[in-house]
Order: sequence, then C-alpha cells, then structure tokens
Amino acid sequence: MGRRHIQPELLDQAAPEEARKSLADLVKLNSRFGGHGILRTLLAAVTQPSEAFSLLDVGAASGDTARFIHELYPRAIVVSLDRNATNLALAPSPRLRGDAFRLPFAADSFDFVFTSLFLHHFQDDEIVDLLRGFRQIARRAVLISDLERHLVSYCFLPATRWLYGWHKLTLHDGPISVRAAFTSDELRDLAVRAGLHVAVVTTHHPSFRISLVGNCIG
Repeated sequence: MGRRHIQPELLDQAAPEEARKSLADLVKLNSRFGGHGILRTLLAAVTQPSEAFSLLDVGAASGDTARFIHELYPRAIVVSLDRNATNLALAPSPRLRGDAFRLPFAADSFDFVFTSLFLHHFQDDEIVDLLRGFRQIARRAVLISDLERHLVSYCFLPATRWLYGWHKLTLHDGPISVRAAFTSDELRDLAVRAGLHVAVVTTHHPSFRISLVGNCIG
C-alpha cells in the first residue's frame, strides 16, 4: 500500500440525508466489524467493570461510541465532540460542537480522551499536535482506534457491497481512508513524538484495525 496518502472525503460536505445514510454504515462497521470490540478491549485494559470515569470522544460523529460505553459502564460520563453539526445532531447528550485542534477544556479535564477512525484524516505533524492536545486534557490515558493500511481493508467495502448495500459515500470514502491509515510502527512513532507513554499498540485481525493506549502518567 506504500506510504500514507491523504485525499478529501465526501462525508463532511454531504447533504444531511446522505450523511445520515453513510453514518449508519459507520455504525454498522463499528458494531459488526471490530470497532466496538476494540473499544471494549481498550477500556478493559484501563478501567474496572463498575468504575465511574469521564471520557471525551473526539470526532464522535453520530455518537455510537457514547451509546456503547454507556451499555458497558453505566456510571461513565462520555462527552461527544465533533465539528460537523449534522453528524453531531444524532449523538446523545452531552455533546459539543468544536475543533479538535482547539479543545475548550482545561488540563486534566477527563480521565480519558478517545478517538476512533479520526486521526487518519490528518498529516503526521497535525496528528502529533492533536495528540499533544489530547494528552494535556487526559488525566490517565489517550485511547486510539483506527484503520490499518492494508490491501484487505482497502478492498473490503467494494467487495462486500452486494451483501451489505453500502452507501455510495461510504464506498467512496472507505478506500481513501485506508490509503491514509497507519502501520503499527507509524502510529506508535506519532504517539511517542507527542509525548505519550505508549503502553500497548495492537493490530486487530480480521478487522484490520490498530489500537493504541498512550499513558499520560509516566
């Protein structure tokens, strides 16, 4: 797959009705193809089953992360943040429209900052800046879930269109996202550059995703 290659995606500029259809595909991908399972594993590594904690979900889109966490941890407080008002309108409260590069929170405002399928939209230096900001407001850890740049994940959506009926936006944006995604070494290096104490980097197959736990306490 070569190096990371970033191109514009259509979802952020889509009309509300089209965006909702593509967001539904993203929820389906998370629930059926690894996203929620990876989040469960990440949280199990850093929390206790009955624990109350706070988490900021950056790039939350329609808020399926918050819904899933509340099923697992009823005492958790999850704030969904996204710059796209159309996407965020579907998220549960509390939700906040905002810029990930200018987070409106003081240092150590949350136990955890989480982001899923978000970082691959940005250049490496921008990712380092984002992770530094996440590190500043997370007391305990920054949790990352994203795509692995791999031929299988690149071909998955077109190959399964007949079975799952993916929306045209999803079919356009999915392969672009994979081309912009990471190897495990690349993601680890970006986190280290941002000053995170990387505890665990994991590749997840057959979902072809990568997760990272970056501790904020050395």
